[in-house]
Amino acid sequence: MLALGEQYLLPVYARPPLVLSHGRGCWVWDTEGRKFLDFSAGIAVNALGHADPGVAEVLHQQASTILHTSNVYHNQWAPKLAELLVTLTATKGGLGLSPGSSPTSGAKVFFANSGTEANEGALKIARKVGKDRWAAATGGRADDPECPKTGIVCFENSFHGRSIGALSVTSTEKYQAPFRPLIPGVSVGKFNDFQGLRDLITDDTCAVIVEPVQGEGGVAAADEQWLKALRERCNQTGAVLIYDEIQCGLYRTGTLWAHSSLTVDCHPDIVTMAKPLANGYPIGAVLLRDTVASTMTAGTHGTTFGGSPMACAVGHHVLSRLSSPEFVAQIKDVSDYLDSRLQLLPKWFHSILHNDIRGRGLIRALGFRNEKHPGEVVQLARERGVFVLTAGKDAVRLVPPLTVTKEEVDFAVDVLEGSMASLQN
Repeated sequence: MLALGEQYLLPVYARPPLVLSHGRGCWVWDTEGRKFLDFSAGIAVNALGHADPGVAEVLHQQASTILHTSNVYHNQWAPKLAELLVTLTATKGGLGLSPGSSPTSGAKVFFANSGTEANEGALKIARKVGKDRWAAATGGRADDPECPKTGIVCFENSFHGRSIGALSVTSTEKYQAPFRPLIPGVSVGKFNDFQGLRDLITDDTCAVIVEPVQGEGGVAAADEQWLKALRERCNQTGAVLIYDEIQCGLYRTGTLWAHSSLTVDCHPDIVTMAKPLANGYPIGAVLLRDTVASTMTAGTHGTTFGGSPMACAVGHHVLSRLSSPEFVAQIKDVSDYLDSRLQLLPKWFHSILHNDIRGRGLIRALGFRNEKHPGEVVQLARERGVFVLTAGKDAVRLVPPLTVTKEEVDFAVDVLEGSMASLQN
């Protein structure tokens, strides 16, 4: 199978020499019968784990009913999933709404097929809002090619996708260099840096995109006060604030959104999501305030596959389960236990690890003093039966299924301890 892939697949992935055959819960097996505890969850996708019976049943039922309609026609599941996203955001907090807000509070949803597509859609919407706001302020026309309000701001160590637009705001040299020139008008700021915001975000800025907890960039969390300053500067300049919660959203941090627990004065205008929403079935979404959504009319954006009956039926099932009080309580209990285990590691491996454990909830990372060590630990852990990921230049990332148990946490952390002990010795 490896030889077949080498012969026919585009070689854009650096993968270990194993072929996965099946999974159950937090565990996967390869074609040689080896068993692995999956603390990567398909890169923070499989929130309900592998081969979940409930997800499998919805897939079977919907595939046997109606799979795809395109957006030429309505289907039953897209509005139901949109309603669930909006009402949960109102009741749990987010997008400018305090927890317990009216479920009828105004927001809209656009469905896509991936996180990259969601970010592309958000940037496109923000560009149109910027033009509208410039026209309203100057008396000009929104379609005037001389409109200056088209700039986009992103931040160092960000990751927003691989298509040309999303790549243009993914400020990592190794990803961007082979594909320049990228789209113009993108400015890059320093994450959690207050001093440069006034010069970074100007009246010509239409969009600011940021991850509240960076995923690929190293699992760094944005400071709440910095996000407030970001929100304030966007208000001053009329820029649209976009939170990319593709990896950190949908209960990965323990709350609906990574920003749900923060005060409303640092909330965004738009939230993008994807990874766990349908537990591995392709879906992405843009959730936006009505004040921003009002710029979009029929024909201004679209997709063939986005919002299909299948994707939205699975998404509705997954989100209904993730948002149940019992499930949220379980995430908190297990994530607190994981934190207690991880906090010991820098004390035992102080020559290898930085002191702080990054992230929160079930998106966590260990920072290493030697940038060669994360890749080595990932390999050593895999050889011992645990999948983990690197993040940025210096971190090992843990993003297990949200169904993970304390016993599985023990197994994973024990393996990490053994892997680092072999490095230290």
